[in-house]
Amino acid sequence: MTTVVIKPSSWLTTGIRVEKVNNLNLFKFTEKLGLRMQELLNRKKADSLTPEEAAELEAIGELDVIFSYINAMIASVG
Repeated sequence: MTTVVIKPSSWLTTGIRVEKVNNLNLFKFTEKLGLRMQELLNRKKADSLTPEEAAELEAIGELDVIFSYINAMIASVG
């Protein structure tokens, strides 16, 4: 069995945007990547994820954790 690995950095040019919120520039998912994450979460709830989709969801989740951390750091100094 081959393990599928998707790197969060694969979305650097297509899945990330910067949005101004209360005078802070915060990192957010693009609408397309946000919708994809929701679709994968729904498939996970239905227990119908493929191994490739599970890897994709894990990578998007990791990117979400990174954004949350960076945005918290920005907010704390802003």
